[in-house]
Amino acid sequence: MKAVIQRVSRAKVTVNGKIVGEIGEGLFVLLGVKKGDTEEQAVKMGKKIANLRIFEDETGKMNLSVKETRGEILVVSQFTLYADALKGRRPSFEKAAPPGEAFPLYQKVRDVLKEEGLITKTGEFGA
Repeated sequence: MKAVIQRVSRAKVTVNGKIVGEIGEGLFVLLGVKKGDTEEQAVKMGKKIANLRIFEDETGKMNLSVKETRGEILVVSQFTLYADALKGRRPSFEKAAPPGEAFPLYQKVRDVLKEEGLITKTGEFGA
């Protein structure tokens, strides 16, 4: 499982001109699931994202988590994180989990973040 995590002042996901997920200050996360990933890894990833100390405290040090700043998280499933483009010009997605395997693990990460109060109704989509 891989995650690309971006601190944001706001973020939104639009599909066909309609906003399907939107947050204020917090984290925008692209989440990739590979073949063989487990529910245990999904729980660990959710907790890791919630507790990463990547926000500044009052002294300017990156010492606070999104949970401590009362931020929000928007998670987007992104199988292309497992693209292999070493050979040729067409990437292989052989390592990426198929949708039936990946989606429940993506949902598990979101469930962990939701339990932490970090995913709000406006930050939900893909369910």
